[in-house]
Amino acid sequence: MSKNTSSLTQKLPFKINQEIILLLVLIALIAFFALMSDNFLTGSNFINIIRQAAMLGIIAAGMTMVLLIGGIDLSVASNVALTSVIAALSMAAGIDPILAVLIGVAVGTTVGMVNGLIVTKIGIPALITTLGMMTIVRGAAFVSTDGYPVFDFPDTMRWIGTGHVLQIPVPAIIMAIVFIVVWFILYRTKLGRHIYALGGNQEAAHLSGINIFKVKMFVYMTSGFCSGIAGIILLGRLNSGQPNALQAFELEVVTAVVLGGVSIFGGQGKLLGVFLGVLILGVLANGLVILNVGEFYQMVITGLVLLIAVGMDRIYNKKKD
Repeated sequence: MSKNTSSLTQKLPFKINQEIILLLVLIALIAFFALMSDNFLTGSNFINIIRQAAMLGIIAAGMTMVLLIGGIDLSVASNVALTSVIAALSMAAGIDPILAVLIGVAVGTTVGMVNGLIVTKIGIPALITTLGMMTIVRGAAFVSTDGYPVFDFPDTMRWIGTGHVLQIPVPAIIMAIVFIVVWFILYRTKLGRHIYALGGNQEAAHLSGINIFKVKMFVYMTSGFCSGIAGIILLGRLNSGQPNALQAFELEVVTAVVLGGVSIFGGQGKLLGVFLGVLILGVLANGLVILNVGEFYQMVITGLVLLIAVGMDRIYNKKKD
């Protein structure tokens, strides 16, 4: 950093960090789409953005923990689809909706538990483990429904995906609760310190007495739990259990988390940054739709954002080394 840049930074009333940069990017995106379309800067559209981003945010909160320990979970989108299908099938079979929801979330958590067991006990790398589980779980969703959507359950379920409380979308409220809980775990508990320590240096964490097995199991089960919650919201939004829902959505989740500053190498990143990353992707997706940008172009743009985020992370870590 040059002397001029250093002196300029010292004169600023606040410290420029990654979260400030992300906030400025978010504001710039909002301003751009507002100038490009009169339909963007409206209250109803902002509510729509929050509702659409909520599911991404819930899954991203769980994925944050996984990346912080240096792992990854590519099975999250398939897990969401399976959870929604299982809950829908349970209700269609006459099971009480509350119990059906619990069954669905339990299935999602179980998938996370299996991921954790394979990674910790068998030693298969997380990338390979969760890539395999991504296919297995998606296949299980198709097998359980014969490839058809599941209908015939109470309309009250739609409230979870499309309802409001004091004009606030229910999915947004659930996302806020999930983020608060994950924030508390990461920054106010010993477990949170262990998660960061494990991602920073697993050998040092082991020598310091941290139970690596328990930490990894908790993290992967939390990721599965968050996927289960998102699956119930998806069920309410679509009013059906769709085995083919959210295909390739795991890449968008990873993009949001890495864009938010969580390193793919583990050990660093803040939850606030992840929240801003989720909002940036939500605003970007919504704005592109309003501007009638084609779906395939949206895929290209999302992929570019992922590459840029990972590239920035790689450059930062090289400078640290």
